[in-house]
Amino acid sequence: MNRTSPAYLDVDGIRIAYRRREGQPPGVVWLGGYRSDMLGTKAEALDQWVEGTGRAFLRHDYSGHGESGGEFRDGTISSWLTQSLAVFRAQSEGPQVFVGSSMGAWIALRMIQELVRGGEAHRIAGLVLIAPAPDFTMELVEPELTRKQKKELEQNGFFETPSEYGGDPNIFTRALIEDGYKNRVMTGPMDTFCPVHVIQGMRDKDVPYQHALKLVGLLPADDVTLSLVPDGDHRLSRPQDIEMILAALEGVIADQAA
Repeated sequence: MNRTSPAYLDVDGIRIAYRRREGQPPGVVWLGGYRSDMLGTKAEALDQWVEGTGRAFLRHDYSGHGESGGEFRDGTISSWLTQSLAVFRAQSEGPQVFVGSSMGAWIALRMIQELVRGGEAHRIAGLVLIAPAPDFTMELVEPELTRKQKKELEQNGFFETPSEYGGDPNIFTRALIEDGYKNRVMTGPMDTFCPVHVIQGMRDKDVPYQHALKLVGLLPADDVTLSLVPDGDHRLSRPQDIEMILAALEGVIADQAA
């Protein structure tokens, strides 16, 4: 485990923790999921891989996550996107491959939109999406809201659900859900301007594999690979899952270089 102290970048008054490894391009940028942090199994495996290959690597914790400041319940897709772009622009150079896990895939897709809009499409080298959950607040959370949860959202501004992985419950705020509409990406065909590899477990209870199929249907078919893992869950952190992720990353880099 990489337990060295992180560096920090101030973004809108919040200390955002990050770890950066120097190396050759294209580098790798890790974007974690909802309530995950940059010291998780997949992020650590990527760090070991780039150490062996000599590539650059950048990862960070969103506000309210891991070693970053801020309150989790104050976070939204917009704020986490702003933080991700700030760290990316300040702490990376040249083309980068984005590896986004779950909500991190949504952040990655939004980053690409903003980079293209800002004339920075040359910074995008490839995309690996693991159990991608773009638009999850609208597509996956809202349709399943119970009457009790809707009432809690209205009265308290949030509701909680037990976490399947133990620890503190998941918190979904009204601000997060309302902000999600401003960041929708699955509204029509999208061009990522790079090769894409999507990895999805078919036993994922958090993000059904049909969601990944819908996403793939919106991406340019000639530049996208979809790998379905029949016995894979949402985490995709087993040794065989990690091997698949690293192989996908190698493939995307090779496609980008071709």
